[in-house]
Amino acid sequence: MKTTAVYPGTFDPVTYGHLDLITRSLSVFDAVIVAVAVNPGKRPLFSTHERVEMIKTATSRHRGVRVESFDTLLVDFCVRKKAYTVVRGLRAVSDFEYELQLSQMNRTLDKKVETVFMMPSEEYNFISSKIIKEVAGLGGDVSGLVPPGVVKALKEKFKAMKRSGK
Repeated sequence: MKTTAVYPGTFDPVTYGHLDLITRSLSVFDAVIVAVAVNPGKRPLFSTHERVEMIKTATSRHRGVRVESFDTLLVDFCVRKKAYTVVRGLRAVSDFEYELQLSQMNRTLDKKVETVFMMPSEEYNFISSKIIKEVAGLGGDVSGLVPPGVVKALKEKFKAMKRSGK
């Protein structure tokens, strides 16, 4: 039986930490659906389409990866895709409490949906999309932390923002 997991997130932008979890998830599951959340409340830097395309480019060599966006409850997306395992990353103990609450809520909404927690490799443990945006926005070099296409997209986005006065 083919096993498929869902790896949800905002991915604004995708980092090498995210890609590490995707790659390692493929050693456990036959397929991984990277589910890009449409979450206007987070006020993402990149559009949903841009985030999906960046992840597709970054994972193009990986067999078994699909990238899709969703704007529903995660459990509804999982049921629709017939993928009942959710992969979530934990960088630090501080992530655990929030992630535990999410997984318990998901299980309350649909008992078939289980959450598997994975820790990123040590070299990616400190990376977050928020930190990447802050460093890149101030002109710092994030090239060792995100794929080349993301570095380029960040530079272009911040350059456009400066031109428009944002």
